[in-house]
Amino acid sequence: METSQRVVQRSVLFSRLLLVMVILSVMFLGYSLVRENLPARLTSTWPWKLRLLDIQSAVAAVLASGGAALARAQYARTVRPVLGHFGRVNADMAPGGQLAWVCHLFNGGQEVAVVTDLSYWIVYTPEAHARGVRDSSRWVLQQSAVAEIETCSLSHKRDFSMNLVGPGRPIPGQQLVFLGWFTEKAMRELENVFVRVHAADRVGDIHERVIDLMKGVQRVPVHPDPPAPY
Repeated sequence: METSQRVVQRSVLFSRLLLVMVILSVMFLGYSLVRENLPARLTSTWPWKLRLLDIQSAVAAVLASGGAALARAQYARTVRPVLGHFGRVNADMAPGGQLAWVCHLFNGGQEVAVVTDLSYWIVYTPEAHARGVRDSSRWVLQQSAVAEIETCSLSHKRDFSMNLVGPGRPIPGQQLVFLGWFTEKAMRELENVFVRVHAADRVGDIHERVIDLMKGVQRVPVHPDPPAPY
């Protein structure tokens, strides 16, 4: 289920409006070129009697709108977030000094992004399935995900923790956002914990990334990992 990052919604004002302007200017140019090359007797009939733009103005409109769209696309690539996941074994999170798999979301881009939605999909181990536990059937918010996991006799803040990251939470460039931690007991019940992140960049585009918090996990940790380089 883990996916690469993609744009799921473009800004209406800064993307679709520019596209409409490009299409209209190209249509005007095409109309002007056809009208200019028609016999004189036809230019007095409908719809060719309408003079929208001369060829020079139509070409200028195409160049201006096309240049604006190209500049917008280039700027959007510059400010887009680069969403990823960072996990490591840590002894300072879970109660009693238990070793836990600690997960962070990071933005590898240079500009800040803003969370618009963050939801979870839980997949349980075969052992949990044998006791009748069922995987998630839809994406759920943090509170519902915690309630689902607690049905496996796991306690929030003791066996696992999932940080509440709601809409409006900024993700600064080159920085981490804490997502949660899972002890060995929790990892015996949880096969995968998928997180779907929607984040808006400075130009209003919304990016989606689905990450697996259990990717690369050490289910039976024996010692903490070295300090993170961040």
